[in-house]
Amino acid sequence: MTDDVRNIVLGVIAAGISAALGWLARTYLWRRRLRRKQAFFGLPGNSECLLVVNRDAGGDGSVHRHDVFALLELSALIKDCAAHAQILSHDIAQQGIGERTEFCVGGPVSNRRMAAHLHSLLPGVRINTEPEPGPDRGAFQIGSERYRVEKGVSEYVLLARLTTGRDARPVFLFCGQQAITNQAATRYLARNHEQLARKHGNSTFCLLLKVVNSQAYGPDVVEVVADVTRAAQAPAPAPRTSHRAGS
Repeated sequence: MTDDVRNIVLGVIAAGISAALGWLARTYLWRRRLRRKQAFFGLPGNSECLLVVNRDAGGDGSVHRHDVFALLELSALIKDCAAHAQILSHDIAQQGIGERTEFCVGGPVSNRRMAAHLHSLLPGVRINTEPEPGPDRGAFQIGSERYRVEKGVSEYVLLARLTTGRDARPVFLFCGQQAITNQAATRYLARNHEQLARKHGNSTFCLLLKVVNSQAYGPDVVEVVADVTRAAQAPAPAPRTSHRAGS
């Protein structure tokens, strides 16, 4: 074998080894990212989760188109984790918390299960559900702060990852003042789940997001107002009672 042939063979072997090592490294990194993603969402391979959808409060019982878009965002995340989803309406979803990962979409008026989750898991959150028009209609009360709706200009949504135990699967809540804010929260989660996982790990968190100028930008411009986990989980203040003198 001449020197030229030997150099060519050695070059081919070195290139093959380099390609194999590169493929192994990329595969390792991809699998590590997948495992982290699956852990954050509580979705190991071939597992099942629950998508709980609300009903359009102002319609005929159909699902609002922005909530349909929110479900599509979540479905893509679930597929990426090699998991499977079951879609249920809020009024027939009956299972305990932590049995399966759950994604719950919609406010407490149009989603009974969301109302139950807020009552049980986030008692410090109060949402004005009065049907009469007024400046506080749909407003969020979290601790001492109130967040009012300015439709199409400034709207708020809660994005929460909640767990009830070490081995329990998480519940993700997307509770917005308008349907478009639910979609904005799911899109924010899809785009930022890696940063959220690095910051919060697999623990509970509750973020208040603001959707800015949705009439022009749709669900794409979102700002993080605050991490309201502590205030949202704090017990709601007891109602004041008056006592008559001498009673």
